[in-house]
Amino acid sequence: MEITAALVKEKGGQFELEKINLDEPRADEVLVRVVGSGTCHTDMAARDQQTGPTPFPIVLGHEGSGIVEKVGAGVTNLKPGDHVVLTFGFCGECYTCQSGKPTYCENFPALNFGGARLDGSHSHHHGQETVFDNFFSQSSFATYAIANKRNAIKVSDKAPLELLGPLGCGIQTGAGAIINSLKVSAGKTVVISGAGAVGLAALLAAKACSAAQIVLVDINQERLDFGLELGATHVINSRNENVIEALQAIAPKGFDFGFDTTGRNDVINNTLANLKSLGQMGIVGVATKPLEVEMNSYVLKGIKLIGIVEGDSVPSQFIPEMVEMYLNGQFPFDKLVKTYPFEAINQAIEDSETGKTIKPVILIGDYKG
Repeated sequence: MEITAALVKEKGGQFELEKINLDEPRADEVLVRVVGSGTCHTDMAARDQQTGPTPFPIVLGHEGSGIVEKVGAGVTNLKPGDHVVLTFGFCGECYTCQSGKPTYCENFPALNFGGARLDGSHSHHHGQETVFDNFFSQSSFATYAIANKRNAIKVSDKAPLELLGPLGCGIQTGAGAIINSLKVSAGKTVVISGAGAVGLAALLAAKACSAAQIVLVDINQERLDFGLELGATHVINSRNENVIEALQAIAPKGFDFGFDTTGRNDVINNTLANLKSLGQMGIVGVATKPLEVEMNSYVLKGIKLIGIVEGDSVPSQFIPEMVEMYLNGQFPFDKLVKTYPFEAINQAIEDSETGKTIKPVILIGDYKG
């Protein structure tokens, strides 16, 4: 079938809308009419080959939402008409997947960044030219996407489908870090570094968990002020304040949890220095330098430093849970979202990179919720 897709043809290139062809879904796949797709730093990192040798031309996009149009012969968990959120790819068969930890799938790099299915095949074609695809097992910057039965997650049709795509990656990462990885509970205290989409999703989740103190740290005062509107109890502008002193003034005995989205040594160490004994620190930021910490002092305090991928989510459980939290008014992630038409995808990407928009969502289909 003919679809419209946003192709990137070279490193750092623009997204170009073109007509290409899409194959029918295989036995374990579904065809999804894409309604919306969030943009994320990972799309830009792949475009710029920061995640490895991205092949071109490629269809990116990995926060898709839409409606199932067709299902393969082996698909029993979905049917045409189902509303779905598309999430990361995982094989379902390796040790970590079988252990209930699909975010650490042994085939994660190939299924999400390889530019093809595991067997090397492609579902997208442009004449005789190969189009690389299967980005996060979906390539959702297109009017239609092929996804696997495992990473197309059915959700309630009561929620605004066009806004749900970011629940498949960025929002899931921040919220899952708080709820699944750190297991923040009522009355606990948490420091969140970075007021981007992931950090603010973590803030919303911490508020939903009834954390007693939620401190947001960033250099953007406008984002910090927005954080207060979302439920932060304190904010620290690290451009103007000594973070360690400010954290000590807020909680002299230290914090229960830290969560970092920046990947910066200095930022991570500022939080680590202010954790209680047996405190836990989650990190998701992509570091540009090796992490250096005062190991001896943290070992003596029993502090845990935890790497987190995709919020330690089991998507079939956690994504519907986030949707229900949203419908119940507990998780207003839509406050982070600004929508753009498909034709303005390059503007959306630019606004994301410059920080003008927290979470851009590209409206691709004509669905009206």
